[in-house]
Amino acid sequence: MEEDAGHYQAAANKTAALVADLFEQYHTPIFAYLYRLVDNRELAHDLTQETFLRLLQQGDRLQQVDNRRAWTYRIASNLAFNVLKRQRRFAWLPWRQGDSPALTQPGPAQTVAEQEAVEQALAALSPKYRAPLLLYSHYQLSVREIAAVLDISESNVKVRLHRARQQFREVYEWDAD
Repeated sequence: MEEDAGHYQAAANKTAALVADLFEQYHTPIFAYLYRLVDNRELAHDLTQETFLRLLQQGDRLQQVDNRRAWTYRIASNLAFNVLKRQRRFAWLPWRQGDSPALTQPGPAQTVAEQEAVEQALAALSPKYRAPLLLYSHYQLSVREIAAVLDISESNVKVRLHRARQQFREVYEWDAD
């Protein structure tokens, strides 16, 4: 009996260490991603905590996951989409608003008008296209990772990314005129 308890404790410690490592790596980007999706800092904070709590609760399963970053984003996305479904709305914040100040300093070539046009073009995209574009362009997830996050095929991710870029260009060019 003591041997079983020791084995269980060792597994729990291994899971806790794994989740702590994931927390260190992904806490800030997960929070920024969730903040953009739900447009509420407190809710994004709660969802971020819930994401890592779920990872901790899925210890045995988590240790078998090959791509833990995609798994983490998938849990966060599912939690946010569930909240948004209940609220029957999908809010979107500009690219930079949810990021930490160190990551949001505009480059010297970027003007305020240009930044606003980009943000408006992003806001005009449907959530179906914004999420993969954000995950790909801003968080550098691969097509395979995005497919895992959104639970769709890789070919569907490619189609959504293509359409998102196309719609973005159309809206951005229209706003620029």
